[in-house]
Amino acid sequence: MRSAFVAALCTAVVISRSPAQEPHWPMPAKNYASTRYSDLDQINADNVKDLKLAWSFDTGVHRGQEAPPIVVGDTMYVVTPFPNILFAFDLNKPGTVKWKYEPKPRPAAQGVACCDWVNRGCTFDNGRIFFNTLDGHVCGVDANTGKEVWKTLVAEINNGETMTMAPLVVKGKVLVGNSGGEFGVRGWLKALNADDGKLAWTAWSTGPDGDCLIGPKFKPFYESDKGKDLGVTTWPAHHWKIGGGTVWGWISYDPDLNLIYYGTANPGPWNSDMRPGDNKWTAGIFAREPETGDARWFYQFSPHDLWDHDGVNENVLIDMDLDGKPRKLLVHPDRNGRVYVMDRATGEVISAEPFVRVTASKGVDLQTGRLITNEVKHPKMGKVVRDIAPIAPGGKDWQPSCWSPRTKLFYMPHQTMSMDHEEVEVSYIAGTPYVGTNVKYYADPVDPGDGSRGRVTAWDIPNKKAVWKITEKFPVWSGTVVTASDLLFYGTMDGYFKCVDAKTGKQLWQFKCTSGIIGQPTTFKGPDGKQYVAVLSGVGGWAGAVVSGSLDVRDPTAALGFAGAMKDLPQFTQKGGTLYVFVLP
Repeated sequence: MRSAFVAALCTAVVISRSPAQEPHWPMPAKNYASTRYSDLDQINADNVKDLKLAWSFDTGVHRGQEAPPIVVGDTMYVVTPFPNILFAFDLNKPGTVKWKYEPKPRPAAQGVACCDWVNRGCTFDNGRIFFNTLDGHVCGVDANTGKEVWKTLVAEINNGETMTMAPLVVKGKVLVGNSGGEFGVRGWLKALNADDGKLAWTAWSTGPDGDCLIGPKFKPFYESDKGKDLGVTTWPAHHWKIGGGTVWGWISYDPDLNLIYYGTANPGPWNSDMRPGDNKWTAGIFAREPETGDARWFYQFSPHDLWDHDGVNENVLIDMDLDGKPRKLLVHPDRNGRVYVMDRATGEVISAEPFVRVTASKGVDLQTGRLITNEVKHPKMGKVVRDIAPIAPGGKDWQPSCWSPRTKLFYMPHQTMSMDHEEVEVSYIAGTPYVGTNVKYYADPVDPGDGSRGRVTAWDIPNKKAVWKITEKFPVWSGTVVTASDLLFYGTMDGYFKCVDAKTGKQLWQFKCTSGIIGQPTTFKGPDGKQYVAVLSGVGGWAGAVVSGSLDVRDPTAALGFAGAMKDLPQFTQKGGTLYVFVLP
């Protein structure tokens, strides 16, 4: 644990200027700062052992349930995986459906979804619910009636594009991005007008500066991100047109700086020999102005990404004193296995320490910002390179962390795995897989070395180290939530919904659900004044596709390599799609 001196030095506050305050949970991350922290404290370390199931609801969709329930007033909203049904529940009549909206996405979208038919949630703003469908529509729905206000097509499944991310609404703009990097699509972030669904701007992740909305305001911190049309010149000729960089993760917003922050995914294909160069602007983070999309800075976590280490993970915004100086921080636990602490005004990297065992890289040069890769582990055509850590899904994938201004700890759900990697030839055909790599994943043989594949880690940001760790049998693919009573909630892939002491990691309560949990917990105050905790159960996603997709466990290449690593998961859980809501008696 850090010293009293350091604890006193590192006072912190959270940016929590969200469209709604307690007791609402209006967006997946709770607030624009993406802290997933709740001020509620009725449920505490003394009474959480008495937490009971208040009500449950089977959605009827038994695929990977990655969305959180959101709550506004006396209504809870939940969006399912494909076919992306939006449910509204009346919290005055627990378990009662007020209405449901069915967007009826095109069935063909299921065939081009790389990693299950998931959806990461809906967002409330100004009387409407906004969410994406797998087939590339953005929907605006009246939050009171369930009536469709508008529905706009922004992606093309015939090219391999799908949509799985949760929108963020900032200043009347609905911000959405695409999935499909494994199909050679070209990534983008789009802004739609919240009132009518019309396109306001598009910021491409590859291509000339004009397409990427890079202009005179663009001032990256590091020299390697400066230059004209780097989204073209850091690629082989014309390859940027099928170069990936999709935007399927999380978006945060700082209202004081008036900047949105989001990550870009892997370059395509995974075979790095086919795309020499840094491959801008993939595997990094953009800061942009929400009204126009104008880029202000960019930082690349993994230049010339070698291992599918996308940059799409959450960006948590925290104001904190570091080394006696107040800093506006952005904390990003990357797939490459490092916790990046950055100055969110400038894009400067302050620290980038590993939170898992890392063999793929040796560190980050803080002078240049460059990741120092381990040449011994570089992929090679036709040769298997063994024990590369982290795996392609990363030391941590999309599953969101949370931050407590009370404990001043950052809580990461993640995996502890390694892989063998071989590059192979691949050709681009629109709408078909474009990967060019064979991978085999397995439990990290060194850390922890006991066959487990998952962990929850509490991270001390100023001291750049873990304070405590919890080991789980399978990857911890759920999100996390922390409360003002210093409780941390998360779920496991074998179906346990757990609560631990946020200061120590000691388990205080658990509940066995019918299916594994990869959803995002939320907590809220109901119309009766009581604090509730809710989560969706339904195993799936990339890590759980072996169950949700009924894959053959004898095929180690299924689910882009994850099926072989999770071949024992079907023994511990089953398909599901149930909403669970808990309360004290």
